[in-house]
Amino acid sequence: MEKSYTIIAGSGRLGASIAGKLSEQKKDVMIIDRDKTAFRKLPISFGGLMLAASVTDLERLKVAEIDKVTVFLAVTDDDCTNICAAQIAKKVFHIKKVVARINDEEKIPLVTGMEIDTICPTRLSEKEIADYIQTGGQDDVGK
Repeated sequence: MEKSYTIIAGSGRLGASIAGKLSEQKKDVMIIDRDKTAFRKLPISFGGLMLAASVTDLERLKVAEIDKVTVFLAVTDDDCTNICAAQIAKKVFHIKKVVARINDEEKIPLVTGMEIDTICPTRLSEKEIADYIQTGGQDDVGK
């Protein structure tokens, strides 16, 4: 069985949270952010690797051993950066599982047909709110 190695592009709240959870599960994880002060958002128990670099810098991605990655998550606060990083991961380094967070759903077509999964917070929120309304305001918190 292939060993799991995840690179997370972006050490904001989402990236740091995912990195922390993967680290807790003893998964191999590297988080990359161009701003090294962003790593302060990582949990104190984080046992993965950190790289201060642009997530679209091919040479720095090679240093991060992107060729060994099984999952690449692009979750910076910039849609264009996420799209570009995801395309590089998929097309240049042939990573099977690539996910890009895209806030502006009008940009999702930029990766359509590229085998890049997208997470759109707006769509997720719309779905959750619609489900909440559909259930008459009953949520499953605490169940």
